Amino acid sequence: MIRLTLVAGLLLAGCASAPRPAAQAAATPAEAGTVAAADAVPVDAPAAGPAMPAQAEAEAAPQAGAGPAAPTVDTAARTEAGQATDQAAISGESGDIDDDFADIYGTDTGPGEVGAAAVAYDPWEPMNRRIHRFNMAVDRAIARPLARAYVAAVPRPVRTGVTNFFDNLGSPVTFVNQLLQGRPRDAVQTLGRFLVNSTLGIGGLLDPASDLKMKRRSEDFGQPLGVWGWRRSRYVELPFFGPRTLRDVVGLGGDLPLSATRQIEEDKVRIGLQGLQLVDTRVRLMPLDDLRDAAPDEYVLTRDAWLQRRNYLIEADRHRRAGDGDLPDYLRDEERDPTVPADAIPLPGG
Repeated sequence: MIRLTLVAGLLLAGCASAPRPAAQAAATPAEAGTVAAADAVPVDAPAAGPAMPAQAEAEAAPQAGAGPAAPTVDTAARTEAGQATDQAAISGESGDIDDDFADIYGTDTGPGEVGAAAVAYDPWEPMNRRIHRFNMAVDRAIARPLARAYVAAVPRPVRTGVTNFFDNLGSPVTFVNQLLQGRPRDAVQTLGRFLVNSTLGIGGLLDPASDLKMKRRSEDFGQPLGVWGWRRSRYVELPFFGPRTLRDVVGLGGDLPLSATRQIEEDKVRIGLQGLQLVDTRVRLMPLDDLRDAAPDEYVLTRDAWLQRRNYLIEADRHRRAGDGDLPDYLRDEERDPTVPADAIPLPGG
């Protein structure tokens, strides 16, 4: 016990006589008291061995000729260099993404001009907001409950068959609009898909064409109008039809005569099929319900998302028509247009 006490005393004496770094020399009185308390190690504390004080002294002593701040500067320099490298990597990655976005959509040029980043062109906003409130009231009172009841009552395989059926019925509209855009290759593939699914797919209930790598696409007459020059148009919301642009409203006049369901003369059958198609379309939009309900301004969210989506489709069609080999894969393999089809609303036959 006496030997242990002597060894501890010598260790404390050596620590007290060791040179202090400049940082500790400039410590405040409170910090000095903390250091002194830390040095006062109890005798019965676990012994670290005789080599520990020498090692601690070597680490605490400043390097010869380097000055006390040199290690801190080196550490800060290495940290700043690492942060600069990380920031450069992030900036490089973001730059590539921004370049791709600009190549596809153009740049932000202001309201009503080309560029998906442009401010939404919505001069009729007061009227559009009133119509939007009406559409949302109809949706919450009728369309959404019907969609939820449909999901609860109809098994998923049957719902998938219904979706395939209506998608197949829309193929002739897509075929004509692809021809109008000057994309004969895509039009031939759409026609082949329609023939395969109408025969082997039992009227379109099944989708063997996808197994044959025949891409599923959906086009409307608003897209050829955009491809051929009417690239930006003011936003307008129609009762029941929902978001549109003035260009797409004109496009409805080109799509309605090609609608397969509108060719059915029996009113009950036609309206029943159109109502079922509307419910099927509403079911496909159900994953967006929570996002829309939580939005601070649901009208702005719907408008901006829809306009960007339409610009996305039109710019993708322009690149396909030009045979652009640099078109990204996420545009090349676009399969589905999420807008409500022109014949989804049970309109009076004519």
